[in-house]
Amino acid sequence: MAMRWLFLVALLSCMEAQIIEEATFGGGCFWCTEALFKQLKGVEEVYPGYAGGHVPNPTYEQVCTKTTGHAEVVRVRFRPDIIRYEQIVEYFFLTHDPTTPDRQGNDIGPQYRSVIFYHTPAQKEIAERVKSRLEAQKVFQAPIVTAIEPLRNFYPAESYHWDYFAKHPEQAYCRYVIAPKVQKAREKFKSLLR
Repeated sequence: MAMRWLFLVALLSCMEAQIIEEATFGGGCFWCTEALFKQLKGVEEVYPGYAGGHVPNPTYEQVCTKTTGHAEVVRVRFRPDIIRYEQIVEYFFLTHDPTTPDRQGNDIGPQYRSVIFYHTPAQKEIAERVKSRLEAQKVFQAPIVTAIEPLRNFYPAESYHWDYFAKHPEQAYCRYVIAPKVQKAREKFKSLLR
C-alpha cells in the first residue's frame, strides 16, 4: 500500500510540473527587448544573445562589424499555461517597429533587424498568422518586414549585457530609449504584465 501511495504522489508531482517553452526574438537592441519581455506574466527567464549568423560563438564586437549575419536577440523561457506564444508574438510586434529593415530608431545595421526565430512548426504557423492579421488590420502605416526563420543557432551574449537596463537605469541609452519603451508597454499591456 505504501508503494502505491508513493507512486501516486510521484505521478501527481510530475503532472503538476510546470511546462516551460522557449521562443527567440530579435527586435533591435537586446537591452530593450530583454527589458520589455521581463515584464510579462508567465515569463520565467529572458536572456540576450546572437542568432541567425554564420560565425560560431560570436562576440559583441564581431556582431557590431555587421559581417557575421547575427541579430541581437532574446531567448524567452515562458509558461504557456500563463501566457500563450501567440500573445508573446503579438506583444513582440507591438513593442517595436517591425516596418524598418535593419533598424530600430538610431540603432542601424543587420544586427538590429526584426526577426522571429521559431523553434517548432507550430511557432512558425502562429507567428505567420499574427503577422498576417496585423498586416490585414493595417496596424502599421508601412508593411511589416519582420523575418520569420527557423532557429539554427543561438549564442548567449556576454554577461555584461544581461539585465542591462536593470543594472544601468541611469545610463543615457537606458533613460532615453529603454525607459520610455518600457513605460509605454506598461500602459498599453497592463493585463499581460506582472
